[in-house]
Amino acid sequence: MTRILPAQGLAPQAAAILCQSGFEAIHVAQIGMAEAEDIAVPERARVEGSVCITPDHDFHAHLAITGHGRPSVVLLRIEGLDARGQANLIRAVCIQCETALSEGAAVSADGQSIRVRRLPLR
Repeated sequence: MTRILPAQGLAPQAAAILCQSGFEAIHVAQIGMAEAEDIAVPERARVEGSVCITPDHDFHAHLAITGHGRPSVVLLRIEGLDARGQANLIRAVCIQCETALSEGAAVSADGQSIRVRRLPLR
């Protein structure tokens, strides 16, 4: 099962909902990273073997700059979802893209479509 690290900008309750459905998820606020620099969150995910989930476009840019093959980052390109809506979208992306996420991918999801780019980004 995929380990998930939802970043700031996503509801902490979404991580709890994901845990109830069998995912290992912990929100950055739960580990003292609510005010962390953008680069620190994907680095933490890389070290822990987690998939970073974010509404922040900068995370994909950081992947391109570093050239790392990990962590996988899922960019949620939809606003206005409550915690349950976020959790449902994250769950759907993680299930549909399980192989790509385990191998290293930059994923973008907007609720209508999912785009996957393999890492490292070039």
